[in-house]
Parts: sequence; structure tokens; C-alpha cells
Amino acid sequence: MAKPPRIVSPAHPAPSTATRVDQFDWALVKSFLAVLDAGSLMGAARRLGAQQPTLGRHVAELEAQLGTPLFERTGRGVVPTRAALAAADAARQMEDGALALQRALATQRSAETGTVRIAASQVAATWLLPPVIAALQVDMPGIVIELVASNQLTNLLRREADIAVRMVRPAQSSLVAKKLGEVAICAAAHTAYLARHGTPRKPQDLAQHRLIGYDRDDTIERGFAALGMPLSRGHFALRTDDQVAYGQLVASGAGVGFIAQYNVRHLPGVVALLPQLAIPPLQCWLAVHREIRSNRLIRRAFDFLAQAVPAELARA
Repeated sequence: MAKPPRIVSPAHPAPSTATRVDQFDWALVKSFLAVLDAGSLMGAARRLGAQQPTLGRHVAELEAQLGTPLFERTGRGVVPTRAALAAADAARQMEDGALALQRALATQRSAETGTVRIAASQVAATWLLPPVIAALQVDMPGIVIELVASNQLTNLLRREADIAVRMVRPAQSSLVAKKLGEVAICAAAHTAYLARHGTPRKPQDLAQHRLIGYDRDDTIERGFAALGMPLSRGHFALRTDDQVAYGQLVASGAGVGFIAQYNVRHLPGVVALLPQLAIPPLQCWLAVHREIRSNRLIRRAFDFLAQAVPAELARA
């Protein structure tokens, strides 16, 4: 059987037999580890927020420097060669050293001006945090905020963000986490939809309505199953995993959806339904790395968010 081709693009030259140490690039190792951990270029690209061709070029260049293939393609992704597995430990030591250096440099910043990177879900970044961040910049005029809107749990250990607002409690012991409160979830629909289809009066009525659900995420189905109201995927006439698009579908009168209570006031014409529907709330947490916590700028931003986010949640 023919050997599967390696992931190196044919447009790139074949690996050389000599490693050019003077041109060694840490970014190549970072891409290599991402592909190794994810088992595919696509998975690594999602993790790093990079493009697949870029990762392919990085791996090809690293193979050229090392003079040996690192991966072989399979039908489901890539398989590391013996050389890749042998290099993995050394590569992870480099990663640990790079991350330690980043944290050490970050803890040295103590000025009142600088950049703080805040990560939050799409919904929180769109509806919950903007007034909080605006107030933060009034309180700290010298601060520059980088807001990362992503539903992925940003890894603070890898310095993808300085502070994270999460809807789950961080599990890493090296993170400082503070519970900000609970995010109430409610059934909701636009008055135009209710005028056409009627208003559900009891939870069981939902099965007769056009429901908006998630696509690949089964959170809503699992939640209703826990309430003793099993709803299958087929009950949802509209499905999307994009949280912003989800809210806009509800606001456009497309059906009944399930949204954060604080979103209702941002969606004109949308009203909360079925107050007796006991949807479990989401816990809202603020997290920061312990070492970064000693940075005065980040500490001030963390403390401000710890006070302002609960107040914003209370407004709902």
C-alpha cells in the first residue's frame, strides 16, 4: 500500500539535511505542538485562530530545518511520525519556557497605562460588557482594552487573554476566580411572532411553537430533558450556534428562543415568557492568572470588573 503523503505542500522544497539553528523560529514549534495536540490542521487552526495554510507552511518549514518528516496524512487528520514524538518533550519544554517568560514580563508591568485583554462569550461581549468597559475607561483613562469575543474557553495559562469572563467556573488551580453572580435564562419571543402564533401559557405549549435552538450544541435539549420535558432536535425549526445571530432571530420574530435575561432589554419588541419555566441559570465567573494578578494595571481592571459586572447583571 502506498504511504500517505505528508502534510508538506508540494509547493515547498523538500526537507534539507541540515538544521539552520540560526534561523530557528519559535512560532514553528508553537504550530507543531498545536497540530500534534489537535491531530489535524483544522483543529489546530481553530485553537490558534490561524489559517490552515499558515500552519501547513510552518510544519513544512520545521520539517525542512529538522531534515525529517513530522506528520503523515490520514483520512481523519494527521499522524505524528517517530521523529515528531521524539521532539515533543523538548518542544513542550520550549513552550513552558516561553509562557513563563511571557508571565514574568507581564508581572513587571505596573504602570497605570497599558493594554488589558479581556475574553468573553459572544453574547457577553456584545450585550453585557460594552457599558462596563466604557465605564472602565472613564475610571482608567490610560487603559487600552482588547475585547476577545469567543465562545471558546480562552486559556489564560497560554496568555490568550489577561482576564476572562466565563459562564463556567475555571478548573485550573493557577487561576484566581471570582463568582460575579448568576445569569438568568428565559424563554423569549418578539411580540410580532406572538401576535401571529399566540403566547405560550405553560411550558408544555412550547412543543406547538416554532422554537429556535442550537445546531451542534445540545445544551438546550439537555436542559429540557433535565426538566422532564424532552425535546428532540426536530422540535427546533431554526438552529444556529452563533449566539449573536441567535438573538437576532428572536428579535426578528422568527420564533421562541432561550436567551440571557439581560439581553431582553437590548432587543426591542422582545418579551420574556413563561416565568414558571425553571431554566437553571448560568454562573458568571471572572478569572485571571495568579501571577498576572500582581500586575497593578490588570489588578485594577479585575477589581473594577468584579464590581461593575454584578451591577450590570442586576439591572436585568
